[in-house]
Amino acid sequence: MPQEIAPYGSWRSPITSDLIVSTGVGLAATALADGAAHWLELRPAEGGRGVVVRRTATGGEDLVARAHNVRTMVHEYGGGAFLLQGTTLFFANFADQRVYRRDGDGAVRPITGEGALRYADFAADESRRRLLCVREDHRPEGRQAVNTVCALRADGDEYGEVLLEGADFYASPRLSPDGRSLAYLAWNHPNMPWDGTELHVAEVGGDGRLGADRQVAGGPGESVFQPEWSPDGVLHFASDRTGFWNLYAWRDGEVRALHPMAAEFGVPQWQFGLRTYGFLDRDRILCIYKQDGTDRLAVLDVQGGLEDIALPYTVLGHLSVGRGKALFVAASPTERAAVVELDVASGRLAVLRRASDVVLDEGFVSVPRPITFPTSGGEVAHAFHYPPRNRDFRAPEGTRPPLIVMSHGGPTGSTSAALDPAVQYWTSRGFAVADVNYRGSTGFGRAYRDRLKGNWGVCDVEDCEAAALHLIALGEADPERIAIRGGSAGGYTTLAALSTRPTFKAGASLFGIGDLEIFTGDTHKFESRYMDSLIGPYPEAADVYRARSPIHHLDGFHAPCIFLQGLDDRIVPPNQAELMAQALRAKGVPVALIMYPGEGHGFRRAENIKRSLDAELYFYSRVFGFDLADPVEPVPIDNLDG
Repeated sequence: MPQEIAPYGSWRSPITSDLIVSTGVGLAATALADGAAHWLELRPAEGGRGVVVRRTATGGEDLVARAHNVRTMVHEYGGGAFLLQGTTLFFANFADQRVYRRDGDGAVRPITGEGALRYADFAADESRRRLLCVREDHRPEGRQAVNTVCALRADGDEYGEVLLEGADFYASPRLSPDGRSLAYLAWNHPNMPWDGTELHVAEVGGDGRLGADRQVAGGPGESVFQPEWSPDGVLHFASDRTGFWNLYAWRDGEVRALHPMAAEFGVPQWQFGLRTYGFLDRDRILCIYKQDGTDRLAVLDVQGGLEDIALPYTVLGHLSVGRGKALFVAASPTERAAVVELDVASGRLAVLRRASDVVLDEGFVSVPRPITFPTSGGEVAHAFHYPPRNRDFRAPEGTRPPLIVMSHGGPTGSTSAALDPAVQYWTSRGFAVADVNYRGSTGFGRAYRDRLKGNWGVCDVEDCEAAALHLIALGEADPERIAIRGGSAGGYTTLAALSTRPTFKAGASLFGIGDLEIFTGDTHKFESRYMDSLIGPYPEAADVYRARSPIHHLDGFHAPCIFLQGLDDRIVPPNQAELMAQALRAKGVPVALIMYPGEGHGFRRAENIKRSLDAELYFYSRVFGFDLADPVEPVPIDNLDG
């Protein structure tokens, strides 16, 4: 069938917002326990609740009822919300943040009391019949939450017994196989965990209390990630002391590098419970490492050898290892995320759960190509370029597609080439997309990650613009229809770019920051000093905060912008979107604002995910002047003529 000729942006696509939200789930933490595979599903169709699922012969069995939502709010970003010990499941419940116990017979009961306490990052202390975890205490009014490591009796404990206190933050309490040593991470303001953490080992007495404590690695300028004990009691961890997160072993007071290389065996600890390696036995480690933007799975011999395992995936995470098997979440540019089980000896793979059973027709799937392009200071930055693709349509000769530049959150995060229907939503309609790993992104070593220190709102903006200019120069984008979009920190980059860079002709800010000074007093403890390194200490650097705040650059803000914001967002409060929208509306800039009751930092409910996609598409159609193939619910746009 010949292709229909239609302008870019107006192509009809089967990748609709309804398709994206109707069958899809998020896939997160995995666990191997009692000989079975388990994973965490995030279900937009059920209000975004988290459900621990156990693999069965016929598919999967939910281990929590609809009344429960497996999600902890420690650090607000959570993670590490459940632990399986045999057939017993322990989990944090979102609504009340209490810890619940589900026994093998299905009986569920809370084991912690009511109140302003949160728990995460659980580890088992089986011989003492207790759990070790991070506790975040929000009871003190008028001051920041207090973070500690505590022990909870497995059969019930009102508040738990505090084992460690004094540091601003803790993570990864991990007990040695003999139960006599506890490894843990600690760090203090203004560091974030990817800046500098300390790895400690404390003696554990027969009564369970901690004794002598020593620091074995880490410091203000060294980030340590995922301490784990081998089956024979040797402590392992990832450290970026050489510029990349590599694996190390600590034995007899000495730290030894296992396989030094220019690759990342760790990830930034935005959430608890992240794992990139596990032990097959005392001498072999199954590990994920990232190099040149691609994830690989390998077997690392503790004596130094590394052997890759061939997989049809390029994005890997949430690794669990046990009994010769591995469980992980995997994706590729042509396959959506799935929970995959690997039999290490045979190499046999089994897909246990897909993020969606809907298979996208390859005729509508844009496969990205990684690009590296010049940016300021004679440096380079990285992105994934997705050209428009729709087997049924082509654009008129001599025209170029509109380009959406995507700026990821964090900003200490990264984007990947995993198949994302939300990206294909755009490319199948005739948009090009540039998903940018600007300087400051992870996966390219510490030096690249640290380039954003003192330069947030500068390097990220420069790199997003450089990506657009690179694609314009190649003839891959229409210079008059360049949009930028991003969420959270990416929303800030979006607003900073729109207020200072005329290259961008429109934008979408999803829960982004417009006024950095207000944000310093509004955000939560985990990130309350994050901007010390990204911009400078406040109030000493107040002039820099004002200079970098988009709300103080309204004279340069001419491009239309849509704001999408959750009303229950505790990380970027809704006043950020409201203040920016109000200021732009008063200036006469075309602006749209949609607020979502019941949504926090990121949209979890199916109806709101759908509305956001369609609203943004409608917005671009109006400001870039093309007709939509299918009707969508209109969005009120102030100051837009016609």
